[in-house]
Amino acid sequence: MQALQNLLDKLSGIIWGEYVLIPLLALVGVYLTLGLKAMPWRLIPRAFSMLWQGRTPDDASKGDISPFQALMTALSATIGTGNIAGVATAIYFGGPGAIFWMWVIALFGMATKYAEAVLAVKYREVDALGNHVGGPMYYIRNGLGERWAWLGTTFALFGMIAAFGIGNMVQSNTVASELYASFQVPTWLTGVVMATLTGAVILGGIKRIANVAEKLVPLMASAYIIGALCIIFLNISEVPAALMLIVEDAFTGTAAEGGFLGATVLMAVRWGFARGIFSNEAGLGSAAIAHAAAKTNNPVRQGMIAMLGTFIDTIVICSMTALVIILTGAWDSGIKGAPMSSLAFNTGLAGGGYIVTFGLIVFAFTTILGWSYYGERCAEYLLGIKAILPYRILWVIAILIGALVKLGLVWTFADVLNGLMAIPNLIALLLLSPVIFSVTREYFSKEITQKA
Repeated sequence: MQALQNLLDKLSGIIWGEYVLIPLLALVGVYLTLGLKAMPWRLIPRAFSMLWQGRTPDDASKGDISPFQALMTALSATIGTGNIAGVATAIYFGGPGAIFWMWVIALFGMATKYAEAVLAVKYREVDALGNHVGGPMYYIRNGLGERWAWLGTTFALFGMIAAFGIGNMVQSNTVASELYASFQVPTWLTGVVMATLTGAVILGGIKRIANVAEKLVPLMASAYIIGALCIIFLNISEVPAALMLIVEDAFTGTAAEGGFLGATVLMAVRWGFARGIFSNEAGLGSAAIAHAAAKTNNPVRQGMIAMLGTFIDTIVICSMTALVIILTGAWDSGIKGAPMSSLAFNTGLAGGGYIVTFGLIVFAFTTILGWSYYGERCAEYLLGIKAILPYRILWVIAILIGALVKLGLVWTFADVLNGLMAIPNLIALLLLSPVIFSVTREYFSKEITQKA
């Protein structure tokens, strides 16, 4: 067992290291941003306006859920431990400068997320149950042709299995451990409650998942941001210095201080990129599965809404966590992961640690809901609609198992498969980039013509 753990650790290090996935994700993001002439940056305000309008879609539009619900479903899977523990881990290993590189990869990741959603809507299908289905496996097969179908199958296989790790057992284990540590709630009880609640939601399919996500995600994200803003405003005079520390350390590295061991510029870049990608999932292709179900007749409009997921997840929520950690001095405490974030919120606000605890619980639960849909769609692609109900049952059982067992091996295995998901998706994005650029040009040129 230890030999397998060592092998998986080595594979994870290679895939997520500075020579394979991270540079590939960065290069694809830069290429798409340039090809789109920085449209994802220029039209952020307009995208938010589309998101607001997307709460009530046109009934004539094809799809199963509103554009707003599609984004909330995607965010339910991305906003999670990466925003709380991931940010703290990036700072622990890469110093405050890692946050700057987290911002950079997120800004370029907006173009990647836009491209994924555009292709997901353009190449989606309607399954035997009448549901709109799509994602990397479909735009690989339908966009690149049957000779590339094996690549879509590879993505679906990795996604179906990886979902049980990163989107299920790891999440239920995190919640069970947190509740036991904070309130001595038995892990089996947490597992039973989470499995029951999840079953009640996912058995209703994407429409019920979307209904829960559109209420729970904005509520919890708002509560977390408000708590962080309270701490930031209490230390408002120190904010310019904190921002300066982030920017300066991004290019100079961070000297050893307090419990912090120091970090080079390379470490800041590596950990900022890695944790940013882990948090917002731009390039992994997972969010495209949710956006494919949106009620829309235009891929570009859904793409613009989708790109906001990366902006909200990393530029907004991760930045809030980072500023709290730096402003309260927790960054050089020598503590890493979620405990660093808890220390920061406790230091900055009386009872602030509860914000982290309940944030982890709710975010983990919504992640389980979002990833259940991703895994189910991958299973359906491989095995047909007959796989849906068995997959949902297995999903609920895995939650209970995850709450009760140690998951070192599961976490690493999921990490490897999660990284492997990105490779077929990134290949498809590059090969289909002419389609992405063409569809985008056509949309905006048509808009200019109509105005004229």
